Amino acid sequence: MLYQPTLQALRQLNLTAMAEALEEQALLPQAQDLPFEERLGLLLDRELSARDQRRLTRLLKLAHLKHHACVEDIDYRASRGLERARMRSLIQNTWIRQGQNLLITGATGTGKTWLACALGQQACRQGLSVRYLRLPRLFEELQTRHGDGSFGRYLNTLAKVELLILDDWGLAPMRGADVRDLLEIIDDRVNQKATLITSQLPVNHWHDYLGEPTVADAVLDRLLQSAHRLELKGESLRRHRDPDTTPKVDPS
Repeated sequence: MLYQPTLQALRQLNLTAMAEALEEQALLPQAQDLPFEERLGLLLDRELSARDQRRLTRLLKLAHLKHHACVEDIDYRASRGLERARMRSLIQNTWIRQGQNLLITGATGTGKTWLACALGQQACRQGLSVRYLRLPRLFEELQTRHGDGSFGRYLNTLAKVELLILDDWGLAPMRGADVRDLLEIIDDRVNQKATLITSQLPVNHWHDYLGEPTVADAVLDRLLQSAHRLELKGESLRRHRDPDTTPKVDPS
């Protein structure tokens, strides 16, 4: 097949990265000396790499992560209570694929939200869908959805997300309707999809926070039965921020 028709065919097949790589090869005399199989392999590698990057960009856009955080920048200072071996296990994302949960607790400023976003970004890098939501904003959204009749569709959307991050659990009071809506969300995900929760409240205070005893029992039974727990310790990292440096952890 001639060069120009080949480029046109690649673009018609939406193999744009492969077409660009072929054009680059045509400008490199040394590429002409490579065996056909090696040149083809280089073209395919370029296309696969471009598709992976597009998928990551799309997943990160849909995730709405609060922080641009990555697991390579996790702060493992001993005072924080993070164990490298345990984090290596979580970073592999087996817990997400098995529909398990992760509960991150600790005082304000210890980096809960940042760590959650770093794990969310890592999940996106491995091709998993993620959605970050602050719990107070989620309840506002659910009230609106009840009013316009789209509540069921929204629940179905959340149920399909492979990692749902619920930030600021316990930050604001919950109404009875909020607790019941939360049960619907959690029930759709139990043993199927993973949920990550960050909270200043210790887990043993969550039952009182949820308020309605029967519904609280149901929510916590579903959340805790297959949950990993991380408790971040130490003083607020904001107090130790060096104004002349960029901290690895954006504490929140």
